[in-house]
Amino acid sequence: MKVEIFSDVVCPWCYIGHHRLQQAVRLYEGDVEVAHRPFQLDPDGVSGGEPLLGALERKFGGAAQVAQMTGHVTGVAAQDGLELRFDRAVAANTFEAHRLIRLAGRAGRDADMSDRLFRAHFTDGLDVGDPATLAALAAEAGVEDTGEGADEVRAELARARALGVRAVPLFLFEEKFAVSGAQPVETLVAALREVEARTAEERAVRVPAGEDCDDGTCAV
Repeated sequence: MKVEIFSDVVCPWCYIGHHRLQQAVRLYEGDVEVAHRPFQLDPDGVSGGEPLLGALERKFGGAAQVAQMTGHVTGVAAQDGLELRFDRAVAANTFEAHRLIRLAGRAGRDADMSDRLFRAHFTDGLDVGDPATLAALAAEAGVEDTGEGADEVRAELARARALGVRAVPLFLFEEKFAVSGAQPVETLVAALREVEARTAEERAVRVPAGEDCDDGTCAV
């Protein structure tokens, strides 16, 4: 089964969703191919070392509002074993980070690259839009940055818009069935099983009738 996860590496709920999908895949009884797709919460964002909290306060109306938002998601993440340090996080444009994930995907390492970028942003306080930082993170994840992948990322961002993706994380199963939000692990496992059942039914319907036996008679 193919599952695509649309996410951004500066989205805390995407980090949680990414982690929960990995758990769900381990619990599911079948084979799953996971592909990481780009989405930019702020495509016009600038990387320059600005503390994320300041940027969020401007966007969402002050420190009190942001403290409530970040406190909630930090608590949820902690229950999943993830450390979110908004006091360290740096605002960044994520296009180049997505390009690295795309390159990593060529070697089947997009999950590893995504995980490292999430931790870099939310736990380590690194600027995931800074070229030198990205080069170091790519090397750490075993990804060779050839400079390629930008056109593919643009095409995938365009596809996300065409599909109507407006919020992330979004999980797309078999290019047909979508589940949005950082759902619990058990919900994602149930979704995998449900899609498996529906896909099996569709395939059975599509198989053309062949010669068979029915009610005691056989086609000869």
